[in-house]
Amino acid sequence: MFALVDGNNFYASCERIFQPKLRGVPLVVLSNNDGCAIARTAEAKALGIKMGQPAHELKHLVKHQGLQMRSANFALYGDISARVVGILRDEAPRVEVYSIDESFLDMTGIPDREQFAHRLRTKVQRWTGIPNCIGIGPTKTLAKAANKAAKSGAGVVDLTDPVHRAQVLTSFPTTDLWGVGGRWGVRLAQIGITTAAQLRDAPPDSILQEFGVTLARTQRELQGHPCIELEEVAPDKQQIMVGRSFADRVEDHEAVAQALATFGVRACEKLRREGLVAGALGIFALSDRFRAELPQHSPSRTINMPAATDDSRLILSVVTQLLRGMLKPGIGYKKAGVMLMDLSRPEQRQGDLFTPAVAGNPKLMAALDGINRKFGRGAAGLAATGWESRPAWGMRQNLLSPHYTTRARDLPLLKC
Repeated sequence: MFALVDGNNFYASCERIFQPKLRGVPLVVLSNNDGCAIARTAEAKALGIKMGQPAHELKHLVKHQGLQMRSANFALYGDISARVVGILRDEAPRVEVYSIDESFLDMTGIPDREQFAHRLRTKVQRWTGIPNCIGIGPTKTLAKAANKAAKSGAGVVDLTDPVHRAQVLTSFPTTDLWGVGGRWGVRLAQIGITTAAQLRDAPPDSILQEFGVTLARTQRELQGHPCIELEEVAPDKQQIMVGRSFADRVEDHEAVAQALATFGVRACEKLRREGLVAGALGIFALSDRFRAELPQHSPSRTINMPAATDDSRLILSVVTQLLRGMLKPGIGYKKAGVMLMDLSRPEQRQGDLFTPAVAGNPKLMAALDGINRKFGRGAAGLAATGWESRPAWGMRQNLLSPHYTTRARDLPLLKC
């Protein structure tokens, strides 16, 4: 038995925790460089704002409808998410963190599931300020569907009962099902399947033949047969990519090199947190494809390294080598990134007679990470990153809220 806990409009709800003036008013959170809407409150949706709508199209709503906009503050959202997950781990025997705002729970052995879910929902909102909905079902797909139904106002929906489940699935669109989406939804509609109930009752052989094992598994889950297990431990990543769109085109290639060095360092930090090493590395840069009248250039290079590593110094030396001669003079670049590939655990690597399996200085990297954890990112690092607080390639975040829970100088102040 599964439950899915989902924070409602999570990014926007995080912004409202410490800013009461945002409650009850339309609010959107913008993507990197304040580009487009990636989270909308119910009030913002009522104004007709669509997911992904460009920010420049919303300016008239700021003036005439009181719309509030905020730059994405991922440090705040990640910390609030961790607090929510901490509550869930205290209450449920097993938890799978599915995304920053969604977690699956194992409900096995809990006698009154709806009462438990209502109590948990209240606790999460009271302790963190995040409104949430909970869906319960005998499979993860049904728990997802129950959560979607819960957002209509009930807050908690349990699809364990076959009669209630049939009522919900009869009017549940296939395009809202977990793992189906718009493309498969169109194909299903072409053969007369538009609801979850119709997909559940379709001939299994034809679904398998036409759509493959993934949708056949979804069908089995709709029938109440668990096919997707709870994953308490996430599988090791296959690759790590750190990249960013720049606020403006960057023609200074030294600044692009500093950006790539910064991304390489951050990719290595992620690599070490996962306990992995990388055996291959790639870099890329993109010009502004939205400005067709400008000269375009989108180079990329990859290399297999002699020995796998998680050492930032070694990764940066490879980035520097790959970057030589890669960028064209006179081209302004709008995005760049670093990809670490061929990831594995150090103990799984096998060297040869002349080359060790893993290279680098783990003690030095552990000391570097420890300093940055204690004193904040950037307290210690490598000169190749440029070491600037506001680099030329930095993101546009003109509407960024304070880091209320992760930065001491941003702690909220109470006045009596």
